[in-house]
Amino acid sequence: MLNNLIHRQSTRVLNLLPPELAHNFVLWLLARGFVPKLQINPIMFSEVSRDVFGVSFSHPIGLAAGFDKDARAIKNLFLLGFSFIEVGTVTPRPQFGNDLPRLYRLREDCALINRMGFNSRGLNLVSRNIETWRKKHYKPGQVIGVNLGANKDTLDKVADYVQGVKRISDLADYITINISSPNTPGLRGLQEGDNLVRLLDALNNIRASCSKRPPLLFKISPDLDQDSICQLVNTCVNAGIDGLVVSNTSISRPSTLSSKFSTEGGGLSGPPISNLSREALKTVRKVAPDNFKIISVGGIDSAEEATRRFADGAHLVQLYTSFIYSGAVVVKDILDDMVNKGLLECD
Repeated sequence: MLNNLIHRQSTRVLNLLPPELAHNFVLWLLARGFVPKLQINPIMFSEVSRDVFGVSFSHPIGLAAGFDKDARAIKNLFLLGFSFIEVGTVTPRPQFGNDLPRLYRLREDCALINRMGFNSRGLNLVSRNIETWRKKHYKPGQVIGVNLGANKDTLDKVADYVQGVKRISDLADYITINISSPNTPGLRGLQEGDNLVRLLDALNNIRASCSKRPPLLFKISPDLDQDSICQLVNTCVNAGIDGLVVSNTSISRPSTLSSKFSTEGGGLSGPPISNLSREALKTVRKVAPDNFKIISVGGIDSAEEATRRFADGAHLVQLYTSFIYSGAVVVKDILDDMVNKGLLECD
């Protein structure tokens, strides 16, 4: 109880800092071993482990991409209770991203707006960091996903994704192709029509030449209409893609937003996009075959909301914004609540 109180007070203090500074400071602490003791007992969740796209997960709650973009703190993020961590988005070449400021807290709405623009230290550094973690710190049951993006100034975004898959396939337990960030010009166009087909063909060709073929997922936008989602799902299924991450941040601005930062440009995340993300999930589930796997993300901040996503067809869920606002205790709190209330069942 005392530990939880300390962690929550620490989160309140961090929220007094500018958002990106607070984020970088927390990553710096985690990378250097400053980890709260949460007394999480993995055995407690052994009955809710599950296999998804051929990978075993100790429980179904993971950390979404965007928090540890450069794979700097993998070892200690796992100590916070996540069963899987998706690092990235990582671009082939290092890039700074968009101009500052580019991250906003919408405190009144428990939400965030970001227009980071794929700030990344690049594929080579991230690969080395994952290699080091696997050699020195990996423990059985820990699952790493790698979220791949394209450089802003690249002339051929498809080639960037091909390069990423080729470099990271031997290191990742699964790979997510991020074609839905609203902060890189032209990126979302890869979700549609011939652009998507060309990307899928290129990825399948490079995967065929890799010695290891981790599951391949696409992360989609919650702003796609139902017809576009259905077409995307059918194209991905026909191409042999293993699943989707549903969904990314949104460029929509619900009328319920009350923060002074609500008109800032970028992607909105947190509870204000829960309904949008949930509806996208439902649409995917309606048209996808049963063996097509879905990771749900977007506005999940409680055991009840996570349970809704499972009921709507998700196999796994990811947290991001609720982790920022609630701090290190959020995974333990949600898991405890789900187990105690009998909300979490194994597949």
